Amino acid sequence: MDITIHHAYLPHTDPEAALAFYRDTLGFEVRNDVEYQGLHWLTVGPPGQPDTSIVLTPPAADPGITEDERKVIAEMMAKGTYASINLATKDLDETFERVQAGPVGEVVQEPTEQPWGVRDAAFRDPSGNMVRIFESK
Repeated sequence: MDITIHHAYLPHTDPEAALAFYRDTLGFEVRNDVEYQGLHWLTVGPPGQPDTSIVLTPPAADPGITEDERKVIAEMMAKGTYASINLATKDLDETFERVQAGPVGEVVQEPTEQPWGVRDAAFRDPSGNMVRIFESK
């Protein structure tokens, strides 16, 4: 069986701030930029990996979501508990410095050796999503 990850979805609250973080700070390519009925979707991905993308979506864009559910989603995003993604880099210290210097929402954890054998750092992006970056060896 040959299965790969093609798209992962993260909500965003501000397309310009999302682009500043994912494109300008992390260096991802913009693969698609779609506006429809006042909503804005962005697809970004790492250079050299055309089959792996993150779709940055308007939160609660599903028409089946109630207003109460939209409120809960907005509250969870504000606390950074709604969505997350794990990324990897060969040089965590360099990546941490670059991300910290850019338009990041909040540094959650500086580069740390974890007791389970990985070294990682964590940020909240401008929309509150948890972005954890692991050092790959």
